[in-house]
Amino acid sequence: MYTPPPPRNRIAELALVWSLSLPLLLKPTPLVQERARQWLGWLPQPCHQKTSLGFTLAEVLISMAILGVIVTFTIPKIISGSQLQQMNAVVKEDAAAIAWAYQEYKRNNIVPSTFNAELLTPYLNYASIDTSSNTVDHVQTLTTISCASRCYRMHNGSVLVFDTFWYFGGTNTTNANPVIVDPDGKVTDGTTNGPGKAVELMLYASGKITTRGTSDPATICRGGSFPAWPPYDPPWFSW
Repeated sequence: MYTPPPPRNRIAELALVWSLSLPLLLKPTPLVQERARQWLGWLPQPCHQKTSLGFTLAEVLISMAILGVIVTFTIPKIISGSQLQQMNAVVKEDAAAIAWAYQEYKRNNIVPSTFNAELLTPYLNYASIDTSSNTVDHVQTLTTISCASRCYRMHNGSVLVFDTFWYFGGTNTTNANPVIVDPDGKVTDGTTNGPGKAVELMLYASGKITTRGTSDPATICRGGSFPAWPPYDPPWFSW
């Protein structure tokens, strides 16, 4: 025989739900929230859990110390590398200007065997002529050059020095003439093998340009072999 269930006591059920929900509304703990979620099945996911963000003071100080060490060792190298790259670019720019001036000279003149690179100056876009007692760097094996005999200061800050003692000595492809290029236009340290020494460019009768360190061993200048001081190029220069 079917026996009907006893009538529901809704007041008691509401009281139970209220007694379980009140702690959650006041200051619920994760365990209470989880239990209530299991029993009632309708509470939302907690959205007010405390999350620790940021760094402690010790972590910040350690990071700053590490960054300081990195900056101390890297910034000077970056600055030095940038300066050397700039000097390298300046020498290449001057080499291109000399090559262009030589082509213009050949367009307007017959190249004589006594050709000296200073004959190119009417075709060079230089800033000024320096005939003072100022000195600039020479190639690595020598110290300085005086501008008393004439230096040409370029717009990029470099200085060109043409030695009138030298000339082609002929118009074969192996005949050449030197041009000293000091990329920063000032004396760096005044000693041999210094870091700011100039580059010696070799202008050939064919129009080719090399450096002294990469010149043809058979290079002829002033009617004979080029003088045999060591043909060093600065370590920072490369084509």
